[in-house]
Amino acid sequence: MEKGIESIFKPHLEPKEVYKGGKNLPKESNKKIYKLSSNENPLGQSPKATEALIQAATNVAIYPDQTDIRLRETLVADFDQQLKVDQFICGNSGSEIIDMLLRAFINEGDEVIYSNPCFLPYSVFSRWYGAKLIDVRLKGTDYALDVEGILNAITPRTKVIFLTSPNNPTGTYIPKNVLEDFLDRIPKNIVIVFDEVYRHFANAEDYTSALPYVKAGHNVIAINSFSKTYGLAGLRVGYCYTTSKIANYIRQIHKPFLLPLTSLEAAIGALNDSEFVAETVKTVLEGRGFLENEFQRLGITYWPSQGNFFIIDPPIPEFEFTDFLMNEGVMVRPVSQFGAPGKVRITIGTQEANEALVKALEKIKGLSKKE
Repeated sequence: MEKGIESIFKPHLEPKEVYKGGKNLPKESNKKIYKLSSNENPLGQSPKATEALIQAATNVAIYPDQTDIRLRETLVADFDQQLKVDQFICGNSGSEIIDMLLRAFINEGDEVIYSNPCFLPYSVFSRWYGAKLIDVRLKGTDYALDVEGILNAITPRTKVIFLTSPNNPTGTYIPKNVLEDFLDRIPKNIVIVFDEVYRHFANAEDYTSALPYVKAGHNVIAINSFSKTYGLAGLRVGYCYTTSKIANYIRQIHKPFLLPLTSLEAAIGALNDSEFVAETVKTVLEGRGFLENEFQRLGITYWPSQGNFFIIDPPIPEFEFTDFLMNEGVMVRPVSQFGAPGKVRITIGTQEANEALVKALEKIKGLSKKE
């Protein structure tokens, strides 16, 4: 019997949930809407990035750099020479870096461990390559990493474990002593993908990035992005750093001319704008403190955050809540898709945006009190 076209499809790519980004602002609106749904930079973008972008826009008729070497050299300087240029890999967003890593390490049937609630592409992208997905959920009401649960889930087919600190959407982090204990107990043939795209906003005394563990030679790959701190979400630039051995292996599948000229130049400009980075972090930390106080005053259940956002338990069902806030001019995001049903994520904005959010919350609390 003649087989249909479906016979050539990969079975692990049968229709399933796909990642959907946050909604954009309505193109036509008669009122001011504060977008607090996508964890974007509240101050916009670095002026130096803008200047570099404008200059690059006059040369888009020519190909960009064949490699990402100039951006990697700038990253070496940004990391105070603690890493070598061959330890960085750049790409079109942190998401593409995740895809590249999975393409490099995952064969069909290999196992990937991740911990919901978390960034949905960990599981969605892994499925593209036929991975068996193992969800060891964050535990307890404080969304802590389940170290023992992950260790017990490891099998000979485990290839990649995703860790995130600070974590999207919960805002929680992995304390340094927990991370060190975990890394000491992981088999040496497993790759740890450590997503730290919100690291600039983490100020807990026991927070750590992946840098010390990469320098120590662990099989850790640290994911970073230019979308948050640097305000380049629209240009889709990301990077990772790891050991030289792992980075040079991954570089075998790094496409030439991967980064557009505009994105490349803007990213280099952003890295050279330390004043903008400092002002961004200051704005987020001040806004974080302000909103914590307001949530407490209003009786809003929230989780302490080390990112530029909060996850809350809304006083009415999440979709009613997001619709209500949208009508009040504030856009926020339900995160059931991220493994946190019933919860809503709210980005920290400018003081004006934060005050608009508080005003809307005051109004909704006047309409409904959660039993």
